[in-house]
Amino acid sequence: MDILLDDIPYNKSLYPFAVLKSLVHIRVGILTIYEKWQTAFPGKIILSSQLTGNETESTDYLKIPGNLIPSKLLFERIKSGNYNPLVTDDCKVLRRPWEIFQFNDWAIREDFELVTHGRDSEEISPGNKIVSFENIFVEPGAEINFSILNASTGPIYIGKNAAILEGCMIRGPFALGEGSKLKMGTKIYGATTLGPYCLGGGEIKNSILMGYSNKSHDGYLGDSVLGEWCNIGGGTSNSNLKNNAGVIRVWSYEENDFIEAGERCGLLMGNYSRCAINTSFNTGTVAGISCNIFGNSFPSKYIEDFTWGSDIYILEKAINDINNWKKLKGFEITQDEIDSLKILYELKQQQ
Repeated sequence: MDILLDDIPYNKSLYPFAVLKSLVHIRVGILTIYEKWQTAFPGKIILSSQLTGNETESTDYLKIPGNLIPSKLLFERIKSGNYNPLVTDDCKVLRRPWEIFQFNDWAIREDFELVTHGRDSEEISPGNKIVSFENIFVEPGAEINFSILNASTGPIYIGKNAAILEGCMIRGPFALGEGSKLKMGTKIYGATTLGPYCLGGGEIKNSILMGYSNKSHDGYLGDSVLGEWCNIGGGTSNSNLKNNAGVIRVWSYEENDFIEAGERCGLLMGNYSRCAINTSFNTGTVAGISCNIFGNSFPSKYIEDFTWGSDIYILEKAINDINNWKKLKGFEITQDEIDSLKILYELKQQQ
């Protein structure tokens, strides 16, 4: 039986993520939600957003909410025919964007078992200092040089062809995606994930870079989530805790207002957005899609899609700049990406 992930109803509540792509492509843990399901049920995953109304009513599908982050126990229940949609105690249900970093510790541990089960890790050079080697898994082609990896606080996963340069200090849980790199002297506190082809540097704590994004220089990123193809300028830092230790309010696209998000929340940055050197972000800042953030003062706590400093990012220039950034990693912007950006830009113009 195929599994139908119902990804339609949840996108607005997860802004600035799940805007240009389905929410199941959100990375939390080592894998995206979609990759988790594909790993457990290869070739059997279908998205409701890709089907017509009649097709979604088919009885041949096991329908599961797309914002359900699955667990090992859930997979076992489904495979044994004991799935109960009312039982989600061992899973996580993603309803708000800040929950992505809140769930990351749990998700890394779940994914670590999923992707490493029955497999052997590559060797780690003796020039490194290792604590709890049994909780570390290194994929083929990865390179680790003269660094400290402490997995006593949670598992550490190093992806294929990833690199950890000299002098890095890492405390798990931590995941470094395929082709990603930590620059020299990087300090990582769990639970942190760098998706594929990211650059990490400076100090990063309890944060997620979903893929192809850079936070490669000194500065602090904490309790934050960056989408794909983002770039953080050197010296940039964010606040993740108010000076009075009070509750942080974060912009909600769904409510069109600021709502409470708990005591810790840093930067939530949508795909294709960037900031200048030495930018300082306040607690609970939301940056939308395709923003170029610069100026002489603190950025607003809500930065709208297609913002250029204090002006509007012209669509043609935004597309050209995105393509330039993608070329730096050997990619080019696709027509699907351009079409999605055009639709979003037109919606902004109508508001």
